[in-house]
Amino acid sequence: MYTTGFFIKRRQVSHCLITLLLALPLWGVGPDVLRAKSGIVTSRSMIASEVGISIMKRGGNAVDAAVATAFALAVTYPSAGNIGGGGFMLIRLADGTIAVNDHREIAPQKATRDMYLGADGEPVRDLSRSTHLAVGVPGSVAGLLDALEKYGNLSRAMVLEPAILLAREGFLLPDDIASQIKNRLADLSRFPAGRELFQKPDGSAYVAGDLFTQENLAKTLKRISQLGTAGFYEGLTAELLVAEMENHGGLITHEDLKNYRSIWREPILGTYRGYEIASMPPPSSGGVLLVMMLNMLEKFDLGGMGSGSPALIHHMVEAERRAYADRAQHLGDPDFYPVPIETLISKEYARFRFQDFQPGEASRSESIEAGQMPFESPETTHLSTMDAQGNAVALTTTLNGGYGARIVVEGAGFLLNNEMDDFSAKPNTMNMYQLIGREANSIAPGKRMLSSMTPTIISNKGEVVLVTGSPGGSTIITTVLQVVSNVIDHRMALSDAVAHPRFHHQWLPDSILVEKKGFSLDSIRALQKMGHRKPRVMSYARGLGDANSIMRVDDQLHGISDPRNAGGAAGY
Repeated sequence: MYTTGFFIKRRQVSHCLITLLLALPLWGVGPDVLRAKSGIVTSRSMIASEVGISIMKRGGNAVDAAVATAFALAVTYPSAGNIGGGGFMLIRLADGTIAVNDHREIAPQKATRDMYLGADGEPVRDLSRSTHLAVGVPGSVAGLLDALEKYGNLSRAMVLEPAILLAREGFLLPDDIASQIKNRLADLSRFPAGRELFQKPDGSAYVAGDLFTQENLAKTLKRISQLGTAGFYEGLTAELLVAEMENHGGLITHEDLKNYRSIWREPILGTYRGYEIASMPPPSSGGVLLVMMLNMLEKFDLGGMGSGSPALIHHMVEAERRAYADRAQHLGDPDFYPVPIETLISKEYARFRFQDFQPGEASRSESIEAGQMPFESPETTHLSTMDAQGNAVALTTTLNGGYGARIVVEGAGFLLNNEMDDFSAKPNTMNMYQLIGREANSIAPGKRMLSSMTPTIISNKGEVVLVTGSPGGSTIITTVLQVVSNVIDHRMALSDAVAHPRFHHQWLPDSILVEKKGFSLDSIRALQKMGHRKPRVMSYARGLGDANSIMRVDDQLHGISDPRNAGGAAGY
């Protein structure tokens, strides 16, 4: 286990092969935040963050480090790190260039609008969550390699080498991953490939400290390293994936795989109190809603209200209520639906949308018309990287549910997503999460499902100030909003901005969700006095989001892995 070069929140031990990765000392470590001069990587896995820093030390930039970390997460954080899923990458280069890569999954060509409806015309939810029909065409490999080729410094082989070694030689399971696997073992073991990967040879469950190897995944990663996208979307890996589909009623074909392309899109750009906001465009709703809400809030003195005060929560909730009400009515895949982006992110629209806001009185969600969002699982993951030159990357990636559809591709060793559940199975029908979707996000062949992922980079006077993002499904956007506001409005240090108690509102259900700790009974009563329904306290202690973030402070880089979860920041 390393003792220098990174900040560890919880004991996480890697196999001895990782010793080839890090050797340089820290510039300084505080109790809550890592400080470094030359580069920082922060992610949900300490091992993966170490991998990213090792790549920087070998001459890589922030993009090389992000790609290496993402491939490592597919090994060390199988709940959401992936090659069988998809995500969004936001890049800001030192020269001010901003690039956005959309590698969201797409619906197979055999997908149909009503494919998840039963004989009674109502959605059959398990079909879109835990079967081979739930799987969208994966995009992660295409997006990561496209970004590496366009903006990276190092070779594909060098960047993938650590992930291949981790899969082949193994790593010692930390407590949280061992517990995740044990708790989901029944689902993960439904098919032979899952049993082979997630059970010990004697059929027992892995425990913390066990060496966890993934030989088939190592072979798949090696093919990607040697052949690029052809090592995944064609050849043996494609044959194994298509066979998995054909053997179990899935839809993905060789043609679907060959036709998949990541897309370089225009970023969502906005301003807030003189800071420049860059975030993710549709088919993610994250950037649009983030800028919408910041625009609504800009005329108010949030800093003067005090962080976490009832007045601040009220203002933010009312902005969230209106933004989320717009989400499903207007947002979807822009290649299939005319999303009015420029209107939604304009300051004029924000003034119009907030004209009925009352400073001391809650609105009623039923009086605010527009759509509702589809469910997106909290089991996503975010990483941030930044190098000494000022290049920065915010990358959010997911399988959708924890461990996706909980199906391992036989012979290939990777998990499949259940991302098709992010489409609207039927317009205006409430699902088990009390969420409704509409036409903008209906199922169509080749279409990308709507997301809430919000990788975000904040700059001031041409220099990156903050790199952030989060998992959390519908709570991703409000998590990012609060981190950004904590930094800009409340002038918090990074450790405080990320650790500060969070809350969430998404229009429907019409109630505020708050973390277990950090909100007094007096604050809750004050909100109720304004007309808000009694806030719902989260039933589990982990909290909202996992905002692995980086901030530039003078000539230093500060990095933190959200204290709500395991993980770590690595730097030098």
